[in-house]
Amino acid sequence: MTDTRPLALVTGGSSGIGFELAKQFATGGYDVALTGSSDRVFTAAETLEALGVNAYPHQADASTFDGVEGFWTFVRDLGRPVDAAALNVGIGLGGAFVDNTLEDEFRVLDINIKGTVHLAKRVVQHMVPNGHGRILIVSSISATTPTPFETVYGPSKAFGFSFAESLREELKDTGVSVTALLPGATDSDFHAHAGMNNTKLGPDFKKNDKTEVARQGYEALLAGDDHVVGGDDDTKQIVISNRTIPEPEKAAKQAELTRPLESQEG
Repeated sequence: MTDTRPLALVTGGSSGIGFELAKQFATGGYDVALTGSSDRVFTAAETLEALGVNAYPHQADASTFDGVEGFWTFVRDLGRPVDAAALNVGIGLGGAFVDNTLEDEFRVLDINIKGTVHLAKRVVQHMVPNGHGRILIVSSISATTPTPFETVYGPSKAFGFSFAESLREELKDTGVSVTALLPGATDSDFHAHAGMNNTKLGPDFKKNDKTEVARQGYEALLAGDDHVVGGDDDTKQIVISNRTIPEPEKAAKQAELTRPLESQEG
């Protein structure tokens, strides 16, 4: 193998959309540095290497400063320029705000906001002096609506979308592009890990194919697009409609999907 290929980094790269993004990069001829919170990241790296590229796995906790900084140090120590970065790692948390623990709410913020800003800072300060680079920030269509029963998650993804748009404008003359990916509900373990299997968004809900969502994000990144909605035509129409529907109406509609079913029956 060779290290003359371009290098991409992917956070949350051991499963779900992140793993599919990593495979898109590998298929596109990138070596991939990836991080994940479990030892599955090493199995994911083996899959990528079977595609004929170098893969560099790193296990870390994205909710901590040391976890994020440790991954960046790991990538920096490869001694290679980072050509693309997919800031994908993120978690959800279902349930009523009044019931969830403060610690769990803070963990959502630590990963989805602080972790994204932290790694983006390192990546941007690396890419700008090099005069080139592409950054993908994975947000969500939840950024376009209030999200009751995911009361902290949705705002955290709205931050990610606005952050990407803001950073894109700042960097427009530097050779570094920023693209936001807004997936709809996707066939990953996201809702199960968020404790939302007891909602209408549970296992029986029709979800978008994660490979297709990743492909859309990857192609938008390479094209230098502003943003892309990840999913089918119905998902894209949701975002279009959300531009005009009043916030209370959107909140009520979203609650029908996210409210725990036992609460709806009670």
